[in-house]
Amino acid sequence: MILTGAEIIAEVLLEQQADTVFGYPGGAVLNIYDALYKYRDKIHHTMTAHEQGAAHAADGYARATGKTGVVIATSGPGATNLVTGIATAYMDSVPMVAITGNVSTPLIGRDSFQEIYIAGITMPITKHNYVVRHVEDLADILRSAFAIAQEGRKGPVLVDIPKDVTAAKTEFERRPDPVRLAKPVSQLDYLEQAAAAINKAERPVIYFGGGVSASGAGECLRELTEKADIPAAYTIMAAGVLGYKEKHNLGLMGMHGCLSANRAVDEADVVIAVGTRFSDRVALNTDKFAEKATIIQIDIDPSEINKNVMVDISLVGDVKEILTRLNRLIQPAEHTGWMNRIAEWQKDDFQPQDSDSVLKPHQVLNAVCELAGPDAIYVTDVGQHQMWAAQYLHHISPHSFLTSGGLGTMGYGYGAAIGAKTAFPQRPVVHITGDGSFHMNMNEACTAVSYQLPVITVIMNNAVLGMVRQWQDAFYGRRFASSEPERRTDYVKVAEGFGAKGFRCTNIAEFRAAFAEAMQQNGPVWIDCVIDREEKVLPMIPSGGTVRDTIMN
Repeated sequence: MILTGAEIIAEVLLEQQADTVFGYPGGAVLNIYDALYKYRDKIHHTMTAHEQGAAHAADGYARATGKTGVVIATSGPGATNLVTGIATAYMDSVPMVAITGNVSTPLIGRDSFQEIYIAGITMPITKHNYVVRHVEDLADILRSAFAIAQEGRKGPVLVDIPKDVTAAKTEFERRPDPVRLAKPVSQLDYLEQAAAAINKAERPVIYFGGGVSASGAGECLRELTEKADIPAAYTIMAAGVLGYKEKHNLGLMGMHGCLSANRAVDEADVVIAVGTRFSDRVALNTDKFAEKATIIQIDIDPSEINKNVMVDISLVGDVKEILTRLNRLIQPAEHTGWMNRIAEWQKDDFQPQDSDSVLKPHQVLNAVCELAGPDAIYVTDVGQHQMWAAQYLHHISPHSFLTSGGLGTMGYGYGAAIGAKTAFPQRPVVHITGDGSFHMNMNEACTAVSYQLPVITVIMNNAVLGMVRQWQDAFYGRRFASSEPERRTDYVKVAEGFGAKGFRCTNIAEFRAAFAEAMQQNGPVWIDCVIDREEKVLPMIPSGGTVRDTIMN
């Protein structure tokens, strides 16, 4: 059949089972939006307040579902507004296809109105990107973009399409079977050596990250922990892979991780790093990270091997496949003495103090978990609230804690929450933010209102840039340069101005009442939680430090 380029885009989206897209219209993509209007009964489009919000929404949709998120933006500023969202997805290995319009082919290179070379701008932050020159190539390029986004280490792909290509016509043939790229060959030469090291270990620890969740390897990881009696600590990207009450779950590790988890890694004789890249927020002092241990690294990306920490044994390939094969070689074991030793260390873990008169972050988050229920999806922005959420939320399932781990994008949360709620309208979605992050993208409230998305936003409002201020307190002699903006935003009134519901709370009883009412609303709710600016995220290991440098007060 003969279709326009814009209609081909819609058809390929349906081929790829991408029936939900996010975006913002503009001149260069008007043909695409005209096609989306024709396909509106098959493809749901959410128009956000800003293209960055659309990119974060596509990201949140992808993280919550495991599918590829799709975002559409016009040329020029529309395309450049996607950059932060694309970079966020790239750093956290989130599958996304960004479709941008551009000026018509004869106008390219002439500094035309709203012309930008978005392929060049995004080259360092995408797995691949394309500039489509001929409509005959469009369908196959889009199919390849979806395949690249999902294959191997997942990530974003950009497809830039001039306006005349979306208007041109060509023959189109549906292909229901997805494009499959050549599967990377797993490098398992040292599989038996890895198994032997684990079987001999007396103080083993598993350190796992987002690659476990991305590969769907949670059950394989659990089998390894239980079969060989190995405790496991996780990075922020892997929250929920093991339930927070599971015997072998040591909790969060790294800069703001549990003291006992960090001690366990420091004292281990074998560390099995699974689907993780030894980030500077986790490994901290890479020269002294697990220096007593034989380190085994399992990752799908060969470029991550020995990049940040030199390892002894490496296995490259899909985490689920490798763990499945490794588990066959692992002998049942018990490490009772080691587990008891860690249990003694856990008695020294940081314990926050409750209060009935003022709001404490851990009490807020405990109440959220209780009232939102086990099916909730939690989304955060970046800052102190993000770390409190990572520490105190009752993580019980993968794909239910969405946060910007690698890029650390303030303003990520509201768009991502909209994406998650669009994907799962029946599940509670709770957006946890701070007043600093929230000011960066609160405009997406209009999106939540327009589409009647009952996202609950919990604002940890200490009237400062909390994490910046905490570092200034610890390392800069309490010189609070530009971290106390003294804003006077009335979140209740602003929420009402957008058409949302607003509450303000100063103690835990007020918060519980407000959140219970928020759960009954049919639209978005903001809960302004007044937090003391002296509240800190503890414990804390300074950059470049080790567990011996942990700050506990």
